Amino acid sequence: MYHKTPRTRRRARLAALAVALALLVWGGAALARRIGHDLDAQGAAALRQAVLEAAVQCYAVEGRYPESLERLEREYGVQINHDRYIVTYDVFATNQLPDVQVLQKE
Repeated sequence: MYHKTPRTRRRARLAALAVALALLVWGGAALARRIGHDLDAQGAAALRQAVLEAAVQCYAVEGRYPESLERLEREYGVQINHDRYIVTYDVFATNQLPDVQVLQKE
């Protein structure tokens, strides 16, 4: 025999389903933000490493570290997305490794 489910029970199930769906969407969005933040941090670290490696390569070839970041971009193939990152390249002396910092623009 077929019995109809009371409307209140059906509405409660729909409400529970809606809440579960909302929590799933919220959790997915939070996870996506977290992954995006982690990828941005990895990108900044990779850029810093690339600049340092190019500076060391210049030192190995020429016997001195380059005096500017622009020279690394021009002569050693370092590519920087200036719309996304701020890169500081501080040289104390041509025989000391420069201080390189990469900050992400918000």
